[in-house]
Parts: sequence; C-alpha cells; structure tokens
Amino acid sequence: MPSAFILVNTEIGAEKQVLKALKRIQGVEEAHNLWGVYDIIANVSAGSMEELKYIITSQIEKISRINSKLTMMINERPQNRLREQMIFENPLIQ
Repeated sequence: MPSAFILVNTEIGAEKQVLKALKRIQGVEEAHNLWGVYDIIANVSAGSMEELKYIITSQIEKISRINSKLTMMINERPQNRLREQMIFENPLIQ
C-alpha cells in the first residue's frame, strides 16, 4: 500500500484549521501538530500510487493557509516487514 509522510508549514495561527482539514481527507491516516521547523506532520496512505498522488496534489493542495509542504514517499518491501515481525516475535531469529 503506497504511503507518504507530509511535513506542512502553515500561515501563523492557522495550525488548528489546517490540521482539522487534513484529518477530514480520506487517506490521511493520522496528522499531528509539531514544534520546530514544520507545523504539522501527516501520514497518508492509498490503494495505489495514482490515488496517493491525487490525495497529495489535489486534495491537500486545496487546503487554504498552507505555505509549503515536504512530501516523503515511503518505499518499503513487504518481505522486510515480515522478517522484522518474525524477529520481534522470536528474538532467537537473527
């Protein structure tokens, strides 16, 4: 399942409004306020890469009061996740 983390910079004082708008978008798994360079981080997932691109470039772009965003696509291999799970469940597997 394609997914991405998106770091968002908002206009000053718009953090709550933008966070609420992000949480209403289907595909946004979670979104949180941050302290630091970025104001919000969101985790977005979709059924296909095309759907993920649509969410990011169409739906999130429509949210007003976003100054900028940094999108980081997640590139994982399912086999690695299965191995990590096996190691977690059985520490004797190395």
